[in-house]
Amino acid sequence: MRFVSLLRAGVPVVGCVEQQEVVVLPAPASGEGLVGWLMQPKPQVERALAQARANAANVMPLAQAKLLPAVQRPGKIVCLGLNYADHAAEGGHKKPEYPSFFLRVPSSLAAHGEPLLRPRVSDRFDWEAELAVIIGKPGRHLTESNALAVVAGYTCFNDGSLRDYQRKTSQWTIGKNFDRTGPLGPWVVPASELPPGATGLKIESRLNGQVMQSSNTSNMLFPVVETLCLLTEVMTLEPGDVIAMGTPSGVGYARTPPVFMKAGDRIEIDIEKIGVLANTIVDEEAA
Repeated sequence: MRFVSLLRAGVPVVGCVEQQEVVVLPAPASGEGLVGWLMQPKPQVERALAQARANAANVMPLAQAKLLPAVQRPGKIVCLGLNYADHAAEGGHKKPEYPSFFLRVPSSLAAHGEPLLRPRVSDRFDWEAELAVIIGKPGRHLTESNALAVVAGYTCFNDGSLRDYQRKTSQWTIGKNFDRTGPLGPWVVPASELPPGATGLKIESRLNGQVMQSSNTSNMLFPVVETLCLLTEVMTLEPGDVIAMGTPSGVGYARTPPVFMKAGDRIEIDIEKIGVLANTIVDEEAA
């Protein structure tokens, strides 16, 4: 199953993608939107889908759906830096002993198909293909044996980064939070439909059709279970929180010469068994 957030008559709703159509679902009893549906047993979702599909007004072509970021305004967006050894090395960093955590804000997110903004103050707009974990229920002091129980599903993320601003301070946050630079989607796949911890999945980025990054989620230095355990030593993870799991080598700033995204470019993030997150780039002034 693939769950999407979309606009219907100007109101955010949740849908399920089937073939090339979206079936709009009613609000779940939990009131938790997309995450609420992700946490429902599959037979219950299938019954709701059958009932919704019976009304033709609930079915629309996927190509005509106005998608939103996969999770609407998450309470927390926690990101990992340097979580693939090859990416750490290409940036001149040693393998970290502890994850480099930083935060994103909801206003930095974008939807699949929505143009990303290259801000007027920088021309160093870089891509980062990442697996994103969607939290489905509260978790604190998680252990290796129960960490995955709080995961609702997985999606694709592009941690679009303004490299000059990222390096203005010792903290990366300022270069990672420009408006509409971090697309999340296109949809969320339930955790039950992927390998535990989403391991063993090919992850790739393509710029204008050219492969820029190609790796596997099994190459993460801090896999999903360990990351959740470390985070919940510190904070309570809550439904709708997003954890972005870092990127492999092949980003633009580390190339010779460097390559950055510009207006008219198309960037795709492709994760096996999840899908393709695709966006074009526009200049902020033009938008």
